[in-house]
Amino acid sequence: MGRAVTAGGALLVVGDVVTDVVVRHRGPLATGTDTSAAVRLLPGGAGANVACWAVHSGCREVRLLGRVGAESAGWHERALIASGVRPHLVVDPGAPTGTVVCLVDSSAAAERTFLTDSGASLRLEAGDWSDPLLDGVDRLHLSGYLLFSGTGRALVARAVTAARARGVPVSLDPASAGFLVTLGVDRFLALVEGVDLLLPSRDEACLLTGLPDPADAAAELSRHVPLVVMKQGAAGARVAWTGAVRAHVPAVPAIARDTTGAGDAFTGAFLAALLAGTTPEAAAARGCGAGALAVARVGARPPRARCSSEVFRAL
Repeated sequence: MGRAVTAGGALLVVGDVVTDVVVRHRGPLATGTDTSAAVRLLPGGAGANVACWAVHSGCREVRLLGRVGAESAGWHERALIASGVRPHLVVDPGAPTGTVVCLVDSSAAAERTFLTDSGASLRLEAGDWSDPLLDGVDRLHLSGYLLFSGTGRALVARAVTAARARGVPVSLDPASAGFLVTLGVDRFLALVEGVDLLLPSRDEACLLTGLPDPADAAAELSRHVPLVVMKQGAAGARVAWTGAVRAHVPAVPAIARDTTGAGDAFTGAFLAALLAGTTPEAAAARGCGAGALAVARVGARPPRARCSSEVFRAL
């Protein structure tokens, strides 16, 4: 499947960079009045999170192409650099950085609900792409959020074409079951033509196939994309190719504090392991380990001294 990669080779991620407002409420939301909560402002975005987790998991070089607003461009750039990522951030002249309010309940599941203002992140466009971004790169990874705007879809088409011309394999995370409903299944499958690896969640896989059983959904998706790795949270992950599930990898036990970004952690660690030459099954085990680490901490990024609200206060 494409050219041989260098052990621990370079990864280029193209996707969203956003500001997360993480709200951990201590009880049911009380409509029309106050609900006690712990609120933190943190760097996030699926694309940026994947890039940071890939570095944390041992990837020797990770580049990130994204678009942000002028008001927080410096903060996001510093946070990415502190995590070991080489940022290529386009500053949007007319839109602020995307913001996501992450409502995290206080139950044992620490389930989250997102309120999303995509801002500049969905304004990433084909003109932001440059073929030299692929120089020395062994894998291109795309955030599925790019598919939810016309400019993002044009960028995906250009990036995939450039990657295929160089023999660079391409992976994609569908990103959002809610947005996929609006985009449409047939349209999504047409847009991911040329992608060799798909990393959907259980809900996304079932939505894309119309099949209620996750194993069946993963197997069916692998008839459209050569390799499918389905993330199932506490149920682990399934690895499928050529129309069949080949492995079920168990989750790593963890006490959840915040499930925001757990799927991004899985993806980053999986890609780092794959680039290091491991099998998809072994890479999925690494992904499950990163997911367990992610849910045990607040925020979507791996532990880094500078990736915190202190950076924002330094602006």
